[in-house]
Amino acid sequence: MKELTENIDFEIRFNEVDSMGVVWHGAYPLYLEDAREAFGRKYGLDYLTIFGNGCFAPIVEMSFKYKKPLMYGMHPSVAIRYVPTDAAKILFDYTIYDTANNTVVATGRSVQVFTDTRHQLLWFNPPFYEEWKRKWLER
Repeated sequence: MKELTENIDFEIRFNEVDSMGVVWHGAYPLYLEDAREAFGRKYGLDYLTIFGNGCFAPIVEMSFKYKKPLMYGMHPSVAIRYVPTDAAKILFDYTIYDTANNTVVATGRSVQVFTDTRHQLLWFNPPFYEEWKRKWLER
């Protein structure tokens, strides 16, 4: 099975750090969101495509493991990796790196489920998602 990944560099903004110059933990989900959007653009699994197929894909779980602090002035990157599953959900693993020395700063995972536009949980993969998986994973 093919591995689907994307990597983006990002800047730490001044409003994301505390008085010690350390990135506030609440900024990390935004970095992962940027990675998910980049992944979606690259592989055709963006939020507008999901919505255009009559679904939403809310995040129902997100976790982080912090290895070392992100500091103001660093130039980190985040790598996102799609995790295949048969369940009606989208799983991603993330690794945030310090590009100065390629050390791991944090790791994370997100879980998204599918709902219809009335926010009712879908128990099976929507047809567009099954087609997407065939296109990208069975190459």
